Amino acid sequence: MTKRQALVFQWLLLAWFSLDMIGLCVPGFCLVEPALKEDGLFFGLYLAWVLAFIVRESIGQWLLTVWLGLWLITQLLAHEWYTLFGRGVMGPMAGKLEAFSNTLKWGDWPGRYVPDVYHTILHLLILMALIAMIRYVHSARQR
Repeated sequence: MTKRQALVFQWLLLAWFSLDMIGLCVPGFCLVEPALKEDGLFFGLYLAWVLAFIVRESIGQWLLTVWLGLWLITQLLAHEWYTLFGRGVMGPMAGKLEAFSNTLKWGDWPGRYVPDVYHTILHLLILMALIAMIRYVHSARQR
């Protein structure tokens, strides 16, 4: 995988994650509510590691790959863990259900948390960006 190809996945993820900073609501539903206060540090660090990858590839590739792996684990603990086990490490289920009550969902499962549309797509994009970076690091080591 080339650097340019790996960056395509990073730009897609960065664009999608930007929606979390500004929010995207239209009459009738919210795809994601603004969460600059809650997620701004994650956004800033991700942007810094993408820029590090562009400017200082030798260290940036590792910072970005490790960050994506940690971010994916954090997201899985904050969302899918609740779906699978009915409880989680990020507070009570009731708080989780309330926090995402106004967002666009895949369906309605009373008393059960299922990640909303925004977070499902976010998790897939993080996974794809991580796979792209792993492939890039592996191919760079072959050169």
